[in-house]
Amino acid sequence: MTHRLMSDDEKFAVWQQATALRDAGKEDEAMTLDKTVPMPPWLAKFFKERGLTDYLIKSGWNMAEVEAEYGPGWLTR
Repeated sequence: MTHRLMSDDEKFAVWQQATALRDAGKEDEAMTLDKTVPMPPWLAKFFKERGLTDYLIKSGWNMAEVEAEYGPGWLTR
């Protein structure tokens, strides 16, 4: 999957879809959809400072905003 930046409207639409999936008892599908929304850079920094870089790399979260702010490869530096 290609990670890309999203507008606030796009993020909101994804969160609405994920909420509908959760309401339907489809937690796994909702989480997969949630991960398509770019993780905020401050949150990635929080995880990295706590030694959870491997989790972030393996998690499948969209890191487009993180890379836009901190540069490509920031997680592994």
